[in-house]
Amino acid sequence: MSSPRKDKPTAATALRPLAPAELQKRIREAREELLSLRLKKATGAVENSSRFRALRRDVARCMTILSGKSAPAKKK
Repeated sequence: MSSPRKDKPTAATALRPLAPAELQKRIREAREELLSLRLKKATGAVENSSRFRALRRDVARCMTILSGKSAPAKKK
């Protein structure tokens, strides 16, 4: 049996080829969107509350890949 995940690329595999500057840009954009969502939540205008979790995970995923790219450089 083949796993369905092998047919579909994951978010992490899509992010790995990106340059560190692009990853930092994605982190910054996601954090800005999280801030605006928090402000909307305070006013009660949030339409999709699951977006909070998705953005937090995207930030964590980008930071993990970014630290993995900088770790081999530090070992040398």
